[in-house]
Amino acid sequence: MITTVSLRYMHIYFSGIGGTAIGPLALIAKQAGYTVSGSDKQDSQYIEYLRKHGITDITIDQSRDTIARVHDKSPIDWVVYTSALTLENPDAPELAFAREQGIHSSKRDELLNQIVSDKNLQMIAVAGTHGKSTTTAMVVWLFKQLGIPISYSVGAKIGFGDMGEYAPGSKYFVYECDEFDRNFLAFRPHLSLISGVSWDHHEIFPTREDYQSAFREFIEQSEHTILWQDDADYLLLEPNQRLSIISWHDNPDMVQLKGLYNRLDAWIAAQGLHRTTGEDIALLVTLMNKFPGLQRRMEQLVPNLYSDYAHTPEKIRGAMSVAREMADDQGQKLIVVYEPLTNRRQHFMMDDYGDCFDGAAHVYWTPSYLAREDPTRRIIPPEELISHLADPSVAEAAELDKRLKTIIQKHLDNGDMVVGMAGGGGGSLDEWLRHEFSDKS
Repeated sequence: MITTVSLRYMHIYFSGIGGTAIGPLALIAKQAGYTVSGSDKQDSQYIEYLRKHGITDITIDQSRDTIARVHDKSPIDWVVYTSALTLENPDAPELAFAREQGIHSSKRDELLNQIVSDKNLQMIAVAGTHGKSTTTAMVVWLFKQLGIPISYSVGAKIGFGDMGEYAPGSKYFVYECDEFDRNFLAFRPHLSLISGVSWDHHEIFPTREDYQSAFREFIEQSEHTILWQDDADYLLLEPNQRLSIISWHDNPDMVQLKGLYNRLDAWIAAQGLHRTTGEDIALLVTLMNKFPGLQRRMEQLVPNLYSDYAHTPEKIRGAMSVAREMADDQGQKLIVVYEPLTNRRQHFMMDDYGDCFDGAAHVYWTPSYLAREDPTRRIIPPEELISHLADPSVAEAAELDKRLKTIIQKHLDNGDMVVGMAGGGGGSLDEWLRHEFSDKS
């Protein structure tokens, strides 16, 4: 952490500003009084979101000349870069320029720790392999419904606030604390909520044991942690004064949200608010039942067409639990269009697909969205991934093209429910669906 007076860092440049973690932090920095600019390698809906929220000095180019022009116009004091940048290129032009100019540079965790320290905030961290964004948004929703000022960062768009916000007078900072690149180990939260744990980010954690060890270390760094019994068993943890373990069977019927996993996320969010504020659980659940959701979590694009961020077997099962209930309520056939997130992941998780699409009448499986790929690994085609389903006959390979658009439109015309599941950003299935069917941004 920087120990000098932070106010001297007035101009912060965010490299990879369109990322779901970097973007909210840029908003927070702007609201906290810093001058903010940034760059990304491609335009996206997240970039447009930032522009609409007042961060207009964004360049879709990450060359040395671009950052040099920004620096000449207004000297940069701090460069914050996405973890993906150094993984793809440790000598990225923007980082090389920062070194040459003596500009302080760091990943997002250092800046966030600085802001939390400067503003005397206590962190409520939401960590886990799946359910982080939803649970974080639910915690923020409850604080806002209770009328308690809250600062936060969520890795998805929400309809009841910005993706990131610094609220003057707030006591807590709610943070979606990602384990990618071991980011969450940079923090010592006041309270941590673990939404669910299963091995992921295999390029960072080569073995399941590495992943489990990192979560145990994170929990040890937290003043108090709430997690599910299944996750405590997976991490080989026993309850103690700093660790509250809750059971799936404790989740009461009064949580009325669609989908089992949404109900579980709501329950752990309510538990976190109960511990933090002392508010009655019944009141918190009543407020939670009015939760409006967030973008790309069963988000309706046009009637009967939805987009969801599901991109691992666990996330897919969670999304399917919501989609099945929605389709059953309307007597609809459930159709899924799936785009895996990164080829590198597929080499580790293809044997885990199994029955994750159970309940779908048909699945259209598109090629993997490529990002931060290992060039030595072969690209696994959809047909091969489909063969790892318990019932491969439910799925077929497809491309993001006119044929697939025609197929989806036919399903919509027949009154079927169609869900696109994709975790990618610019150029992903999600953006393709928005462009072809709703033109939303």
